[in-house]
Amino acid sequence: MPLFLVILCRRILDRVEFSTNSEAGPEQTIEKIEAAIQHMLDKPHGERVKYIGISCGGPLDSHRGVIMSPPNLPGWDNIPIVSILEKKFGFPVAIQNDANACALAEWKWGAGKGCRNMIFLTFGTGLGAGLILDGKLYSGTNDMAGEAGHIRLEADGPVGYGKEGSFEGFCSGGGIALQAKEKLRTGNGAVTDFRREFAGGKPVTARDVCMFASKGDSAALEILEDSGRHLGAGLSVLIDILNPERIVIGGIFTHCREYLGPAAEVIIRREALEAARAVCTVVPAARAVCTVVPASLGKAIGDYGSLGVALNALDNC
Repeated sequence: MPLFLVILCRRILDRVEFSTNSEAGPEQTIEKIEAAIQHMLDKPHGERVKYIGISCGGPLDSHRGVIMSPPNLPGWDNIPIVSILEKKFGFPVAIQNDANACALAEWKWGAGKGCRNMIFLTFGTGLGAGLILDGKLYSGTNDMAGEAGHIRLEADGPVGYGKEGSFEGFCSGGGIALQAKEKLRTGNGAVTDFRREFAGGKPVTARDVCMFASKGDSAALEILEDSGRHLGAGLSVLIDILNPERIVIGGIFTHCREYLGPAAEVIIRREALEAARAVCTVVPAARAVCTVVPASLGKAIGDYGSLGVALNALDNC
Protein backbone atom coordinates (compact mmCIF):
# COMPACT_ATOMS: atom_id res chain seq x y z
CA MET A 1 0.00 0.00 0.00
CA PRO A 2 1.47 3.42 -0.90
CA LEU A 3 2.12 5.97 1.81
CA PHE A 4 0.63 9.41 1.25
CA LEU A 5 1.88 12.41 3.21
CA VAL A 6 1.19 16.12 3.06
CA ILE A 7 4.12 18.50 2.63
CA LEU A 8 4.42 20.90 5.53
CA CYS A 9 7.23 23.40 4.94
CA ARG A 10 10.40 21.38 4.17
CA ARG A 11 10.32 18.85 6.98
CA ILE A 12 7.91 16.36 8.49
CA LEU A 13 5.77 18.00 11.15
CA ASP A 14 3.08 15.34 11.34
CA ARG A 15 2.23 11.90 10.03
CA VAL A 16 -0.83 9.67 9.91
CA GLU A 17 -0.56 5.93 9.46
CA PHE A 18 -3.49 3.66 8.73
CA SER A 19 -4.08 0.09 7.69
CA THR A 20 -5.72 -0.64 4.36
CA ASN A 21 -7.24 -3.56 2.56
CA SER A 22 -5.81 -3.34 -0.93
CA GLU A 23 -8.15 -6.08 -2.09
CA ALA A 24 -11.10 -3.79 -1.35
CA GLY A 25 -10.18 -1.57 -4.29
CA PRO A 26 -9.38 2.13 -4.57
CA GLU A 27 -12.54 3.84 -3.33
CA GLN A 28 -12.24 2.78 0.30
CA THR A 29 -8.54 3.63 0.41
CA ILE A 30 -9.00 7.02 -1.24
CA GLU A 31 -11.58 7.86 1.43
CA LYS A 32 -9.01 7.01 4.12
CA ILE A 33 -6.37 9.11 2.36
CA GLU A 34 -8.72 12.07 2.18
CA ALA A 35 -9.62 11.68 5.85
CA ALA A 36 -5.93 11.57 6.80
CA ILE A 37 -5.17 14.72 4.81
CA GLN A 38 -8.14 16.52 6.32
CA HIS A 39 -6.98 15.48 9.79
CA MET A 40 -3.63 17.23 9.19
CA LEU A 41 -5.23 20.26 7.59
CA ASP A 42 -7.42 20.73 10.66
CA LYS A 43 -4.38 21.09 12.90
CA PRO A 44 -2.67 24.47 13.49
CA HIS A 45 0.14 23.71 11.06
CA GLY A 46 -2.43 22.89 8.36
CA GLU A 47 -2.29 26.53 7.32
CA ARG A 48 1.29 25.99 6.15
CA VAL A 49 0.48 23.31 3.58
CA LYS A 50 1.64 24.16 0.06
CA TYR A 51 1.76 20.87 -1.82
CA ILE A 52 0.65 17.25 -1.54
CA GLY A 53 3.14 14.52 -2.46
CA ILE A 54 2.32 10.92 -3.33
CA SER A 55 4.75 8.00 -3.38
CA CYS A 56 3.25 4.90 -4.99
CA GLY A 57 4.39 1.67 -6.58
CA GLY A 58 4.32 1.82 -10.38
CA PRO A 59 3.44 1.71 -13.10
CA LEU A 60 2.07 5.22 -13.10
CA ASP A 61 2.06 8.39 -15.18
CA SER A 62 3.53 11.22 -13.13
CA HIS A 63 2.69 13.82 -15.79
CA ARG A 64 -1.02 12.99 -15.88
CA GLY A 65 -1.13 11.98 -12.21
CA VAL A 66 -2.58 8.55 -12.92
CA ILE A 67 -1.93 5.22 -11.13
CA MET A 68 -1.95 2.43 -13.72
CA SER A 69 -2.53 -1.06 -12.33
CA PRO A 70 0.34 -1.62 -9.86
CA PRO A 71 0.73 -5.35 -9.06
CA ASN A 72 0.27 -4.73 -5.33
CA LEU A 73 -2.88 -2.62 -5.78
CA PRO A 74 -5.61 -4.72 -7.38
CA GLY A 75 -8.31 -2.62 -9.02
CA TRP A 76 -6.21 0.55 -9.22
CA ASP A 77 -6.59 0.74 -12.98
CA ASN A 78 -6.01 4.22 -14.43
CA ILE A 79 -6.98 6.00 -11.21
CA PRO A 80 -6.49 9.80 -11.61
CA ILE A 81 -5.41 10.22 -8.00
CA VAL A 82 -3.80 13.64 -8.55
CA SER A 83 -6.94 15.25 -9.97
CA ILE A 84 -9.09 13.57 -7.29
CA LEU A 85 -7.07 15.13 -4.47
CA GLU A 86 -6.61 18.48 -6.19
CA LYS A 87 -10.38 18.83 -6.63
CA LYS A 88 -10.98 17.75 -3.04
CA PHE A 89 -8.48 20.04 -1.31
CA GLY A 90 -7.53 22.78 -3.76
CA PHE A 91 -3.77 22.21 -3.41
CA PRO A 92 -1.43 21.15 -6.22
CA VAL A 93 -0.54 17.45 -6.04
CA ALA A 94 2.47 15.53 -7.39
CA ILE A 95 3.09 11.79 -7.72
CA GLN A 96 6.16 9.63 -8.35
CA ASN A 97 6.81 5.91 -8.22
CA ASP A 98 8.32 4.72 -4.97
CA ALA A 99 11.86 4.26 -6.35
CA ASN A 100 11.93 7.86 -7.58
CA ALA A 101 10.43 9.07 -4.31
CA CYS A 102 13.06 7.23 -2.29
CA ALA A 103 15.79 8.62 -4.54
CA LEU A 104 14.53 12.13 -3.82
CA ALA A 105 14.45 11.36 -0.09
CA GLU A 106 18.01 10.06 0.09
CA TRP A 107 19.22 12.88 -2.16
CA LYS A 108 17.65 15.67 -0.13
CA TRP A 109 18.03 14.29 3.42
CA GLY A 110 20.00 11.04 3.35
CA ALA A 111 23.09 9.32 2.02
CA GLY A 112 23.01 11.15 -1.31
CA LYS A 113 22.79 14.65 0.08
CA GLY A 114 25.05 17.07 -1.76
CA CYS A 115 25.36 14.97 -4.94
CA ARG A 116 24.53 16.14 -8.45
CA ASN A 117 24.53 12.62 -9.91
CA MET A 118 23.14 9.83 -7.77
CA ILE A 119 21.46 6.48 -8.29
CA PHE A 120 19.16 4.93 -5.71
CA LEU A 121 18.44 1.18 -5.79
CA THR A 122 15.59 -0.29 -3.77
CA PHE A 123 16.95 -3.88 -3.33
CA GLY A 124 13.76 -4.90 -1.52
CA THR A 125 11.00 -7.18 -2.72
CA GLY A 126 12.16 -6.20 -6.20
CA LEU A 127 14.91 -4.02 -7.66
CA GLY A 128 13.96 -0.56 -8.85
CA ALA A 129 16.07 2.54 -9.37
CA GLY A 130 15.62 6.27 -9.02
CA LEU A 131 17.97 8.55 -10.94
CA ILE A 132 19.19 11.98 -9.94
CA LEU A 133 21.10 13.33 -12.94
CA ASP A 134 22.69 16.77 -13.12
CA GLY A 135 20.86 17.80 -9.97
CA LYS A 136 17.40 16.75 -11.15
CA LEU A 137 15.15 13.72 -10.93
CA TYR A 138 15.23 11.91 -14.27
CA SER A 139 12.17 9.77 -15.03
CA GLY A 140 12.54 9.32 -18.79
CA THR A 141 10.12 9.84 -21.66
CA ASN A 142 7.19 8.06 -20.01
CA ASP A 143 8.26 7.38 -16.42
CA MET A 144 10.09 4.16 -17.31
CA ALA A 145 13.65 5.32 -16.60
CA GLY A 146 15.48 3.44 -13.88
CA GLU A 147 14.09 -0.04 -14.52
CA ALA A 148 17.50 -1.50 -13.73
CA GLY A 149 16.00 -4.74 -12.46
CA HIS A 150 15.14 -5.69 -16.04
CA ILE A 151 18.80 -5.77 -17.15
CA ARG A 152 19.82 -9.33 -18.01
CA LEU A 153 23.05 -10.30 -16.25
CA GLU A 154 23.10 -14.00 -17.14
CA ALA A 155 21.66 -16.16 -19.91
CA ASP A 156 19.66 -17.99 -17.26
CA GLY A 157 19.18 -17.83 -13.52
CA PRO A 158 16.52 -16.75 -11.03
CA VAL A 159 13.56 -14.95 -12.54
CA GLY A 160 12.97 -11.33 -11.63
CA TYR A 161 10.99 -8.76 -13.57
CA GLY A 162 9.71 -11.62 -15.73
CA LYS A 163 13.19 -12.35 -17.07
CA GLU A 164 15.58 -15.19 -16.26
CA GLY A 165 19.01 -14.10 -15.07
CA SER A 166 17.92 -10.49 -14.56
CA PHE A 167 19.47 -7.99 -12.16
CA GLU A 168 16.32 -8.24 -10.04
CA GLY A 169 16.49 -12.04 -10.17
CA PHE A 170 19.86 -11.94 -8.43
CA CYS A 171 19.49 -8.80 -6.32
CA SER A 172 16.12 -8.66 -4.58
CA GLY A 173 14.35 -10.38 -1.73
CA GLY A 174 12.46 -12.62 -4.12
CA GLY A 175 15.59 -13.33 -6.12
CA ILE A 176 17.67 -14.31 -3.09
CA ALA A 177 14.86 -16.63 -1.98
CA LEU A 178 14.87 -18.28 -5.44
CA GLN A 179 18.64 -18.71 -5.29
CA ALA A 180 18.29 -20.30 -1.86
CA LYS A 181 15.63 -22.73 -3.11
CA GLU A 182 17.88 -23.73 -6.00
CA LYS A 183 20.85 -24.33 -3.69
CA LEU A 184 18.68 -26.46 -1.41
CA ARG A 185 17.30 -28.38 -4.39
CA THR A 186 20.68 -29.28 -5.85
CA GLY A 187 22.08 -30.34 -2.50
CA ASN A 188 25.62 -29.33 -3.49
CA GLY A 189 28.01 -28.35 -0.73
CA ALA A 190 28.46 -29.15 2.92
CA VAL A 191 25.48 -29.89 5.14
CA THR A 192 24.92 -26.79 7.26
CA ASP A 193 22.33 -25.55 9.75
CA PHE A 194 20.69 -23.59 6.94
CA ARG A 195 20.35 -26.71 4.80
CA ARG A 196 18.95 -28.71 7.72
CA GLU A 197 16.43 -26.02 8.63
CA PHE A 198 14.96 -25.73 5.14
CA ALA A 199 15.31 -29.29 3.93
CA GLY A 200 12.15 -30.91 2.65
CA GLY A 201 10.71 -27.88 0.91
CA LYS A 202 10.17 -25.59 3.89
CA PRO A 203 9.64 -22.03 2.55
CA VAL A 204 12.73 -19.84 2.71
CA THR A 205 13.01 -16.05 2.51
CA ALA A 206 15.83 -13.58 2.02
CA ARG A 207 15.46 -12.68 5.69
CA ASP A 208 16.20 -16.32 6.57
CA VAL A 209 19.30 -16.32 4.37
CA CYS A 210 20.59 -13.12 5.98
CA MET A 211 19.93 -14.46 9.49
CA PHE A 212 21.88 -17.67 8.88
CA ALA A 213 24.66 -15.71 7.16
CA SER A 214 25.01 -13.60 10.30
CA LYS A 215 25.67 -16.85 12.16
CA GLY A 216 28.44 -17.77 9.74
CA ASP A 217 26.53 -20.49 7.88
CA SER A 218 28.56 -21.27 4.77
CA ALA A 219 25.57 -22.12 2.54
CA ALA A 220 23.81 -18.85 3.37
CA LEU A 221 27.04 -16.90 2.90
CA GLU A 222 27.53 -18.47 -0.54
CA ILE A 223 24.06 -17.33 -1.61
CA LEU A 224 24.72 -13.74 -0.54
CA GLU A 225 28.19 -13.76 -2.08
CA ASP A 226 26.69 -14.81 -5.41
CA SER A 227 24.06 -12.08 -5.10
CA GLY A 228 26.86 -9.63 -4.30
CA ARG A 229 28.82 -10.59 -7.40
CA HIS A 230 25.80 -9.95 -9.57
CA LEU A 231 25.17 -6.71 -7.72
CA GLY A 232 28.68 -5.68 -8.73
CA ALA A 233 28.01 -6.62 -12.35
CA GLY A 234 24.83 -4.55 -12.44
CA LEU A 235 26.43 -1.60 -10.70
CA SER A 236 29.33 -1.68 -13.17
CA VAL A 237 26.88 -1.20 -16.03
CA LEU A 238 25.24 1.74 -14.25
CA ILE A 239 28.61 3.29 -13.37
CA ASP A 240 29.85 3.09 -16.96
CA ILE A 241 26.65 4.44 -18.51
CA LEU A 242 25.64 7.14 -16.01
CA ASN A 243 28.95 8.07 -14.31
CA PRO A 244 27.33 8.76 -10.90
CA GLU A 245 29.23 10.10 -7.93
CA ARG A 246 27.20 7.99 -5.51
CA ILE A 247 25.04 4.89 -5.61
CA VAL A 248 22.75 4.56 -2.61
CA ILE A 249 21.24 1.14 -1.99
CA GLY A 250 18.35 0.46 0.37
CA GLY A 251 16.46 -2.58 1.57
CA ILE A 252 18.41 -5.79 2.06
CA PHE A 253 21.73 -4.10 1.29
CA THR A 254 21.44 -1.91 4.38
CA HIS A 255 21.19 -5.02 6.57
CA CYS A 256 23.55 -7.36 4.71
CA ARG A 257 26.16 -5.00 3.31
CA GLU A 258 28.99 -6.87 5.00
CA TYR A 259 28.10 -10.00 3.00
CA LEU A 260 27.09 -8.37 -0.30
CA GLY A 261 29.48 -5.43 -0.51
CA PRO A 262 32.90 -7.11 -0.72
CA ALA A 263 31.85 -9.44 -3.56
CA ALA A 264 30.29 -6.51 -5.40
CA GLU A 265 33.46 -4.41 -5.04
CA VAL A 266 35.60 -7.16 -6.59
CA ILE A 267 33.41 -7.21 -9.68
CA ILE A 268 33.21 -3.41 -9.92
CA ARG A 269 37.01 -3.18 -9.86
CA ARG A 270 37.16 -5.75 -12.65
CA GLU A 271 34.28 -4.57 -14.83
CA ALA A 272 33.74 -0.81 -14.45
CA LEU A 273 35.68 1.59 -16.65
CA GLU A 274 39.17 2.01 -15.27
CA ALA A 275 40.25 5.26 -16.91
CA ALA A 276 39.53 7.45 -19.90
CA ARG A 277 42.39 9.16 -21.75
CA ALA A 278 41.80 12.59 -23.22
CA VAL A 279 44.55 14.38 -25.21
CA CYS A 280 47.43 14.66 -22.75
CA THR A 281 45.53 14.16 -19.52
CA VAL A 282 44.16 11.19 -17.71
CA VAL A 283 40.57 11.57 -16.58
CA PRO A 284 39.80 9.79 -13.29
CA ALA A 285 38.04 6.45 -13.75
CA ALA A 286 34.27 6.40 -13.54
CA ARG A 287 34.55 3.90 -10.74
CA ALA A 288 37.10 6.07 -8.91
CA VAL A 289 34.65 8.96 -8.55
CA CYS A 290 31.73 6.76 -7.47
CA THR A 291 31.04 5.46 -3.99
CA VAL A 292 28.50 2.78 -3.12
CA VAL A 293 26.78 3.35 0.23
CA PRO A 294 23.74 2.05 2.12
CA ALA A 295 20.62 4.19 2.40
CA SER A 296 20.54 6.14 5.65
CA LEU A 297 16.88 7.03 6.26
CA GLY A 298 15.82 3.57 7.38
CA LYS A 299 12.11 3.01 7.93
CA ALA A 300 11.44 6.74 7.55
CA ILE A 301 12.38 6.67 3.87
CA GLY A 302 8.73 6.25 2.83
CA ASP A 303 7.73 9.34 4.79
CA TYR A 304 10.58 11.39 3.39
CA GLY A 305 9.86 9.99 -0.07
CA SER A 306 6.40 11.54 -0.18
CA LEU A 307 7.80 14.74 1.29
CA GLY A 308 10.51 14.72 -1.38
CA VAL A 309 7.96 14.33 -4.18
CA ALA A 310 6.04 17.37 -2.96
CA LEU A 311 9.16 19.46 -2.36
CA ASN A 312 10.61 18.53 -5.75
CA ALA A 313 7.40 19.63 -7.47
CA LEU A 314 7.29 22.83 -5.42
CA ASP A 315 10.90 23.67 -6.28
CA ASN A 316 10.24 23.13 -9.99
CA CYS A 317 7.05 25.18 -10.19
